[in-house]
Amino acid sequence: MDFFRFLLTKKFLRHLGLAAAIALVLLLGTLLWLKIYTHHGKTIVVPDLAGLTLDEVDDVSSSRRLRFEVVDSVFSTEMPRGTVIKQNPNASSRVKKNRKIFLTMNAVNLEMVSMPQLIGLSFRQAKLALQNAGLVQGTIKYKPDFAKNNVLQQMHKDTVINEGTIITKGAVIDLVLGMGLSSKTTRIPDLVGLGLEEASAIISDYFLNLGAVTYDISFEEAEDSSGAFIWRQYPDFDEFKRLNMGMEMDIWLTLDSTRMPMADSILGDDIERMDE
Repeated sequence: MDFFRFLLTKKFLRHLGLAAAIALVLLLGTLLWLKIYTHHGKTIVVPDLAGLTLDEVDDVSSSRRLRFEVVDSVFSTEMPRGTVIKQNPNASSRVKKNRKIFLTMNAVNLEMVSMPQLIGLSFRQAKLALQNAGLVQGTIKYKPDFAKNNVLQQMHKDTVINEGTIITKGAVIDLVLGMGLSSKTTRIPDLVGLGLEEASAIISDYFLNLGAVTYDISFEEAEDSSGAFIWRQYPDFDEFKRLNMGMEMDIWLTLDSTRMPMADSILGDDIERMDE
């Protein structure tokens, strides 16, 4: 009974009221401090930093009381080098003061890659190889060939590019694909006596493909082909026979002039004249 009587005394009620007042002041003070510390209700609109250099980003972010950090660097042909490609948070987002904006920059120095070998691959395999190498597939052309949808040539800026060539990442590679053997036919060109370069051009003009190239024993090295000529071809020249477009022609090269069939025929004519 004495305890309950004490709860009703003025001394207890005065201390209770004082404790409640102190608690209220502490609570209001804490809420006010949190509001000031977190800038409650005060946000900043994130600016669009895409396309800006780091110096420009510094000017924009400092004026907005924001910070930034470069977290990645990639290469893109769609943006100027040394500028922002991507940011997080995105533009127009609302953030607190001093929020850090994470940036992905477009590399200043061009990244170089090695050209993969695409010849002989299917179109699907070639696309994957280009993607893995960081290269871009360009235009596609077709020519008659039995290897339908297989890569026959890989081109960069209208020039054949060989495997292992160092090239800029993101470069565009054009492909020449086989369209299967055509139902159309073409004549067999006479290549005997011609050099490799001239014969290759003629084969292409006839919508045929160069097949196996065989060097005879007159060559010390296969690269030593200056002055060489074709002494044999397959299929053999026949003005009445025709081939399907896209078929291959095999050739045999020599540096030995005695292999020329024409030389034999001329010698035979000379002997006949002598007999007469």
